[in-house]
Amino acid sequence: MRPIRAACLGTATALVGLLACAPVEAAAMDTGSAHAKGGHRVITLIGVLKEQTRFPVNPGGIPATQGDRTVVRSDLLDQNRKKVGETGGTCTTTRAVDGGAEECTVTYTLPGGQLSAQGMVFGILTQGRPTTPPPPFDNAITGGTGKFDRARGQIHAETIAPNTRRFTIDLD
Repeated sequence: MRPIRAACLGTATALVGLLACAPVEAAAMDTGSAHAKGGHRVITLIGVLKEQTRFPVNPGGIPATQGDRTVVRSDLLDQNRKKVGETGGTCTTTRAVDGGAEECTVTYTLPGGQLSAQGMVFGILTQGRPTTPPPPFDNAITGGTGKFDRARGQIHAETIAPNTRRFTIDLD
């Protein structure tokens, strides 16, 4: 497959990607894990898309086909626009019609550990092409490392500017 480079935010970042500045809670950068503390935490970050490549199943066919893959990478910024991490992930097109759908797996690398998230993103395609902007979506936190060991919760992503998403990480 020949990759197609995309300039728009498209699917996963937004994660990503994962975007007006929102505050990062002071508790977001503490040294204990969310699980060990047994507390609820919310981390809000801005994701700025840095790379996105789409690998179509049928490069000569329609713009999107079931099985197409998108690989994304975004920088994660705090409220002062300081880089505090990054996202990396892949999405697979599961439905190319009726608004489209993709199943995405994304890793958020942050100070002290990583968070893994996974889930469906709906309504990302219009006539087989990525929408601008993609609609908001929620993905499940499936685990983590370091201070995010055994993390659970969800990540809400909403596009706030071209190639920019706000990620609200809600840790149980």
